[in-house]
Amino acid sequence: MKRLLSHPFTGLVSRLVLAGVLLVAGGAKFFEGGFAAQRAINAYKVFPPAWAPFLGYALPGLEIVLGLLLLVGMFVRISSLITAVLMTGFIAGIISVWVRGYSIDCGCFGGGGEVSEAGKNLRYSKEILRDLLFVGLAVRLAIWPHTPFAFENLGKVKADSPEFAEVD
Repeated sequence: MKRLLSHPFTGLVSRLVLAGVLLVAGGAKFFEGGFAAQRAINAYKVFPPAWAPFLGYALPGLEIVLGLLLLVGMFVRISSLITAVLMTGFIAGIISVWVRGYSIDCGCFGGGGEVSEAGKNLRYSKEILRDLLFVGLAVRLAIWPHTPFAFENLGKVKADSPEFAEVD
């Protein structure tokens, strides 16, 4: 299992999947003008409503920056660590509203706000499992950040060098 997890191309797939998720999620919220993100942030009832305008742009902006860094392969370890923390925060937020009995759309890919009770448990379970998968991908990249086609590796190593060799 370690051999598969540490393989450079597993890292490349992890990096590109996370980059795509972050860019789509951040872009959907950011280019809605931040209003949907503000509505989603307020629906969680964790932060004061006055924080929503700032967070409505800051969180999607952070997702976009992290997505771009992962896409091009720059600062992979730190970007993936920040992504893991961000996703863990999203999981905590979903658990928080679930425990408090609220029924909201997480706003993860735009939209957000209060929704009907129908399917709440299944919806929250799927969102938590999805975000746990993303945390796992981010942790994998934090442990083994060197991947093929990463900008930070240009001129340093080649794909057939010992750094990219399979681990036993």
